Amino acid sequence: MTQRATLDDLLADLEATIAKLAEGTAPLDELVAAHERAVRLLAEARTRFAELKDRADQTARLLTP
Repeated sequence: MTQRATLDDLLADLEATIAKLAEGTAPLDELVAAHERAVRLLAEARTRFAELKDRADQTARLLTP
């Protein structure tokens, strides 16, 4: 079983991937692969943020009288 990357690691990877795309100097096939990776990382980040929001909402409900 592989361990899930931390959210900080995920965001750092996304930032590095976007930087590679912004440079635009890599061969086209590498840029396309970087774009596909960025799309996957962004989807995972959105999922993680939604999970964190749900946990925060649950905690808030427990703390609200």
